[in-house]
Amino acid sequence: MSIKSIMISTLLVFFSTIASAGQVEIVMTQFTKKADTWHVGTTLRHDDTGWEHYADAWRVVDEKGNELGKRTLFHPHESEQPFTRYLSGVRVPSGTTIVFVEAHDKLHGWSKQRVKVDLSKAKGDRFKVTH
Repeated sequence: MSIKSIMISTLLVFFSTIASAGQVEIVMTQFTKKADTWHVGTTLRHDDTGWEHYADAWRVVDEKGNELGKRTLFHPHESEQPFTRYLSGVRVPSGTTIVFVEAHDKLHGWSKQRVKVDLSKAKGDRFKVTH
C-alpha cells in the first residue's frame, strides 16, 4: 500500500469518527404522573466542549412527531456528566401510551438515538414510569 493510500485511509477513518462522535446520549428518562400531566426527568451524557458544541435540549414527542414538551438547556455542562434535568406539565393526549424522548446538541441537531417510552409499563430500556 502506498503512503498516499495510507494517508487517505487514515483521513477517512478520522473524519468518519468525528462525524459520528459527539452525539448526545439519553442515559435514562423517568415519567411521573401528576394529576393530568407528566413530570419528566431525563439524564443526558454528552462531550460538551463549550458554547459551540453542547447538549442544548431534549423533548417528548408522540408517535407522529408532535412535540408534547421541550426542555431547553441554556449552557454547557462540561464538568457535570451525565446530568439530569426536569420538565413539568407535559400533556400527553388521552389514549396515547407510546411517546419518545429525543435529545439535541448545537452541532449535530436532533440525535438519531431516542428512547421509546411505553407509559403503560413501569420500566423498559432506559425508562421508568410512575403512576
